Amino acid sequence: MQETYIIGVDIGGTAIKFALIEEDGKINHKWEIPTERKDQGSYIPEQIAKSVKEKLAELHITEQQILGIGAGAPGYVDVQNGVVYEAINLGWKDFHLKQRLEEFLNMEAYILNDANLAALGEHWTGAGRDSDQLIAVTLGTGVGGGIIVNGEVINGVNGTGGEIGHITATPHEGPKCNCGRQGCIETYASATGITRQALHVIETDQNTTLKDEYQAKGKLSSKDVFEQAAKGDQAAQSIIDYTADVLGKMLADLAVSINPSKIIIGGGVSQAGEQLLQPVRKSFHSYALKRVADVCQIVQAELGNDAGVAGAAYYVKQRKQF
Repeated sequence: MQETYIIGVDIGGTAIKFALIEEDGKINHKWEIPTERKDQGSYIPEQIAKSVKEKLAELHITEQQILGIGAGAPGYVDVQNGVVYEAINLGWKDFHLKQRLEEFLNMEAYILNDANLAALGEHWTGAGRDSDQLIAVTLGTGVGGGIIVNGEVINGVNGTGGEIGHITATPHEGPKCNCGRQGCIETYASATGITRQALHVIETDQNTTLKDEYQAKGKLSSKDVFEQAAKGDQAAQSIIDYTADVLGKMLADLAVSINPSKIIIGGGVSQAGEQLLQPVRKSFHSYALKRVADVCQIVQAELGNDAGVAGAAYYVKQRKQF
């Protein structure tokens, strides 16, 4: 009997990641290609199909051995019809991704928001593999998230379920968010938000090594903030403490809704590890309902860049079981 596989695809603004995944979650093969964004990203489905066909031919695998293809898009998704309502980074609006992929490939396609798929990936084979109730947060250029209840990812009525980055941290004040509102968690806890805080500090605080870093390099990053805090810079540590406080409070408020056993923190900022997780846990426990906090672990994500493709494959597996 021939081996069967699922194809997971994670569509980003600069690269498209692919993985050929076995039914038990093991990644058999993975690759990536640059994203073709010309003409409002209209060529992306054809680009994906071409790359899949070439890879299957190279590996001597037929389309009949593929159970389906799952794809994550950075935007709001109508999961019933596989339509991406909007993906600003790709130029898509009401884009029929499922239909287009199925036109080019002889296999069923399943579409979901990329952050939701990352949550599913961690639930399947990563840090949340023993938890059917979890919250996943991705701290990158922005803040993404996914909420899983009874093993199923929450998508919502029009694709905005789990948009954790747009929970308000500071009502009616704070930095302007890309969504058009003020004070979203994303404006504080993302890499961009942490850098913004650091730039504000060097304008107002003379006694910080962040200023030396900025003058030496002409720029700052969130990594610089964690590095200078580790060396004892109090201004940098204050940024981390404040970021952890607003993030911990948001997670405490969210946790009382679903009573999760795990909160998983991933994305580039999470590479700070315990330097970030410890103050987030402290904040979470200070704000959370004790009964909720007592059963909830806050842990670092395990899958890294593979979370999206793993989740895409698992989403196909789940849908096939219905």
